[in-house]
Amino acid sequence: MKGVYVLIIEKSIGEELEIGKLGTIEFKSGFYAYVGSALSGLEQRIKRHLRREKRLHWHIDYLLASPGADVREVIFKETSNREECMIARKMHEQLEHIKGFGCSDCRCESHLFFCNSQDRLLEVAYHSLIATDTVQNSTVEGEVEVGVGEKRKVQQLHYINCPSAKNPQKG
Repeated sequence: MKGVYVLIIEKSIGEELEIGKLGTIEFKSGFYAYVGSALSGLEQRIKRHLRREKRLHWHIDYLLASPGADVREVIFKETSNREECMIARKMHEQLEHIKGFGCSDCRCESHLFFCNSQDRLLEVAYHSLIATDTVQNSTVEGEVEVGVGEKRKVQQLHYINCPSAKNPQKG
């Protein structure tokens, strides 16, 4: 499956973190939304983000490996279109961002956004993901198997079914 996703992360501890080559960044306690994509292996990418044990490679890996950082919700959309930057730009219009985070391979200012309110963060994430698509949502609560013998509890996993993503209109 190909697609885009937004991780909703709660950071219960405010602290400075070393984020790979990006350097030291101050993270406040609160909620963060990380926008990502996987144009091959979306399910595997999300499971990788949910695993505790992994090699630190992407900026998000450093944040997720830090004390007090927990993925609370995952919103994802199946699409073969490159929508990650469009979603990040829409979120950037409404939320505080962490400069340079998660966007070393594009021209965006950030792919990580902050908000004190989880509800507000979810609202912005949903609206940014669905844009103008007609959608059907499925929500599941429970554990996600992320590796051999390893499961992570996720409060909610949202699948956004966009008919236009499967049959993109050419314009």
